[in-house]
Amino acid sequence: MELTLAGRKAVVTGAGSGIGREIALRFSAAGAAVAVCDVVKETADKVAAEVVAKGGQARAYAIDVSDFAAVQKLCEQVAVDIGGIDILVNNAGITRDNLLLRMTEEEFDRVVAVNLKGTFNFTKACFRRMMKNRWGRIINIASIIGQMGNAGQANYAAAKAGIIGLTKSAARELASRNVTVNAIAPGYVATAMTEKLDASARDAYIAGIPLKRVGTPEDVANACLFLASELASYVTGQVLRVDGGLLM
Repeated sequence: MELTLAGRKAVVTGAGSGIGREIALRFSAAGAAVAVCDVVKETADKVAAEVVAKGGQARAYAIDVSDFAAVQKLCEQVAVDIGGIDILVNNAGITRDNLLLRMTEEEFDRVVAVNLKGTFNFTKACFRRMMKNRWGRIINIASIIGQMGNAGQANYAAAKAGIIGLTKSAARELASRNVTVNAIAPGYVATAMTEKLDASARDAYIAGIPLKRVGTPEDVANACLFLASELASYVTGQVLRVDGGLLM
């Protein structure tokens, strides 16, 4: 069986940079038409243009994933624009790091709203089409922080742990319609988000990684491509850690 997404229609959130951008490019290279969704229209436009320049099909959309009504409306438009929705990658995420002692209500609420509620919003907006077609792939980008916790990231850890619970519940609900739902839990990956860490924190992370290197967006996109393909048709409700062995 070939690793291909030919003819599939994919929605990728947080696709304007980093991991999301790489997923969009990888899906397009495998034959999928891609809806590039990001909170910043300019970055979404840039990635969509990259896809088209490489011979692929893409449309760019600006969206705040935490806005339930806006997400519903956008997904209806995407289905018209690219001809359906077969694959959803919930990748959009933010951090607002702080120790619990200093963390504000806004810092907690905003991280949960984007990371967890955003995943719910897009899943809710897309899954009926997949059920009707009796084929679908939902891939949620979680984090090993949602499994191990991390000082200063109680909000992020809670949101990512929630994504894992949502993934497993949705997988049970949708399996009878041939819709798989899985999560990928990246470890330390070189993105704009992790670049905010100071050098000592980065060195400490790398020291604990058995493979002794930082992960790349390509590492995560490769796993995502597998889960989106027919090769993963018997995989659902799973959390695939892409972390170089950091959490075993």
